[in-house]
Amino acid sequence: MPVSDAVDADDDTVTDGDALPINELFTSLQGEGKLAGVPSTFVRTSGCNLRCWFCDSYHTSWEPTHATMGLEAILDDVESHDATHVVVTGGEPLVHEATVPLIEELDARGYHVTVETNGTIHREAPLDLASISPKLSTSTPTPDRRPDGTDGGDWEHRHERERIDLEALSRLVDAYDSQLKFVVTGETDMPEILDLLGRLRESASAPIPDDDVLLMPEGATRERLAETRREVADLAVEYGFRYTPRLHVDLWNDAPET
Repeated sequence: MPVSDAVDADDDTVTDGDALPINELFTSLQGEGKLAGVPSTFVRTSGCNLRCWFCDSYHTSWEPTHATMGLEAILDDVESHDATHVVVTGGEPLVHEATVPLIEELDARGYHVTVETNGTIHREAPLDLASISPKLSTSTPTPDRRPDGTDGGDWEHRHERERIDLEALSRLVDAYDSQLKFVVTGETDMPEILDLLGRLRESASAPIPDDDVLLMPEGATRERLAETRREVADLAVEYGFRYTPRLHVDLWNDAPET
């Protein structure tokens, strides 16, 4: 479905009742993480509490657009697709309370549900996989580092202040089968990743094996991935973590609904 209806970029919870701001709803291949390559239906909500400068879905954060859909309309659209895996993504889907009843209904209908989250919000829902992408300091939108044409406003300070919530991260790891997926810009990110992992392993009750830690190259276009993926793959080998590709970028570049 196409996007429509611009919303205020500072309004992170724009819905009432069971309605959600849906930016895209489509079927493709899961491009990232443990389930890369699995046919999946994507429900992409609009609205985010952070502003990564390299966001590959800036139309849900920096310049959010959406069509407001009720729960039954979303479920009908999902059921019109053949995939048994559903990825609820954004933006940050967990900023919306209505994401929980959506997940509950998807689970009741037998779908495998993955939620893509930045890890700053915990909600109780029957998730099959929490795909958690904690944001490193290299994600912060400094004045010379944000999407072209966007107004940075106060997002540099707000993003830096709110990008890591150790309590929320711990609750997500303890509650769900999870993967920690770090967007890596280069080797200088590794000390920060290791420090956060150490703190999270001390805080969470559930174990966090290295096999659940994924390094993903920064890049929303094939050209940018060509610059970053080899170094990130080498870092995964060096540190004993997983490497995750961005199949949708390799296959379709930065096209929408992929």
